[in-house]
Amino acid sequence: MPQFPFDDSKRFSLTTLGCKVNQYESRALAEAWEKAGLSRVDDPAAADVAVLVTCAVTARAEAESRRLARQLARQINPQARPGARAVVTGCAAVVAPDAFAALGVIVVPDKAGLARRPFGPDDAAPRADAVFPDLAVTGYDRARGLVKIQDGCSHGCSYCIVPSGRGASVSRPFPDILAEAIRLITAGHREIGLTGINLGHYGRDLEAPASFWDLLAALDDALAPRYGDTVRLRLGSLDPAMLTEEGLSVLAAARLVCPHLHISLQSADPEVLVAMGRRADDANRVSSFVDAIRIKWPTFGLGCDVLTGFPGESDAAFGRTRDFLSGLPLTYAHVFPYSRRPGTRAAAMAGQLSKAVKTERARELRELAAAKKAAFRERLSREARVVVALERHDPAVGTCGQYVDCRFDAPVAAPLGALVRARPVGRDGDLLLVAPLEAGAGA
Repeated sequence: MPQFPFDDSKRFSLTTLGCKVNQYESRALAEAWEKAGLSRVDDPAAADVAVLVTCAVTARAEAESRRLARQLARQINPQARPGARAVVTGCAAVVAPDAFAALGVIVVPDKAGLARRPFGPDDAAPRADAVFPDLAVTGYDRARGLVKIQDGCSHGCSYCIVPSGRGASVSRPFPDILAEAIRLITAGHREIGLTGINLGHYGRDLEAPASFWDLLAALDDALAPRYGDTVRLRLGSLDPAMLTEEGLSVLAAARLVCPHLHISLQSADPEVLVAMGRRADDANRVSSFVDAIRIKWPTFGLGCDVLTGFPGESDAAFGRTRDFLSGLPLTYAHVFPYSRRPGTRAAAMAGQLSKAVKTERARELRELAAAKKAAFRERLSREARVVVALERHDPAVGTCGQYVDCRFDAPVAAPLGALVRARPVGRDGDLLLVAPLEAGAGA
């Protein structure tokens, strides 16, 4: 990846905010630099190149990115380490490069270029359209691995700044995805998460156009005969437009997919959805798909992203979203009060709501989601078995296929990352308590 090896006395630090795509890219940066001879340090003041990967998904995330960038600039001491650099990359830096440069840091939008040239020369341009970033990983320092399959978004929701930071959608070729999944499995990661900015756009730009469901079916077909039930795939966030008959068919036939869906719903009110730049029938599509998938997965994890307090969201519109979520078999939800983002269409819309209204609506939805979360854990505690990806020993903890954190009641003689069959025995708050099943433990 880097164009030449570096002096092994050179050091880097890496701080990451934001989504799983940022986490994947940060891991790829670290691997590239370590392969080239750099050593990682925790303290930016001890680094020759200190990098911050920023996030812009909310105004709060961007403000935190600016705070950390300002702090990073103060920590770098070129007198102590001549030539030391404070570098920022990621969505917030791409969206507002001048604001970050004014804080005393170097803005490098193109992470693939940064991977090759951590000490410059720097390219001020973001990645080129239609070019998938040249980044890859071979392993993680945690049990579950991520494979990035897609970048960017070509949809343009009225509230979202991310397309400005990521550019148009671009897809990773299937052979590269499969090769990386096998690398991670070989390294001991038995749960592989598929991540991207908008998985629903996967494959549209490929020479032979495909869909996300085509990719999932091909991965399942390639991995299941080789690894059997010792490997599983976890889906990233799905747009409601992806919830099709094709998706149901692929999931019904899949052997490796975790019984877990996370859906980017945002609202259940048709008028609010249209104002968001989404589709008026999204909630109906989610409801129909969830009802149908129960045949395949009688007990499954279901999460939703919800954005409340959008401009023009009336009490009745909010009530429709609340009532819809109340009727869904939710197991958790990520609830966000609307955050006004300069540069988005929604920022100029009439009907902006007060902070107090947005905060109260978010509180109400979070309480609803918390009650459903607790009820699902109670239900799961009565299941005959779950399969847990082991993430730590002493105490033995992990995550089951339904995306619930688990703690074992006894030591587990299996390597980190292994899928361990277990029997639920109770609850401890949000944790599901489980006992390892001797037969198949560590399989």
